[in-house]
Amino acid sequence: MCRNIKTLFNFEPPATDEEIRSASLQFVRKLSGFNTPSKLNQEAFQRAVEDVATAARVLIDSLVTTADPRDREIEAERAKARSANRFGAQPYRPIATE
Repeated sequence: MCRNIKTLFNFEPPATDEEIRSASLQFVRKLSGFNTPSKLNQEAFQRAVEDVATAARVLIDSLVTTADPRDREIEAERAKARSANRFGAQPYRPIATE
């Protein structure tokens, strides 16, 4: 689960609120052990996601660096190359949408 959480700091353009919320959701899922919480735990689960997202936004907005911002496309290509190296190259087949 947590391997899906990506670094969000120092990118151009900056991380969106949706990216931060998605990472927060993955984090709370990992901590709680719930992919989808029961009705009894839904409120606490959602509150935790929002709290983590708020803390993550504060953290990302507070960090400073002298490094040049990373390019999302270049980082995506590097991740694809690492994946191909790890799991073997497989041809890309886009999903047909009609």
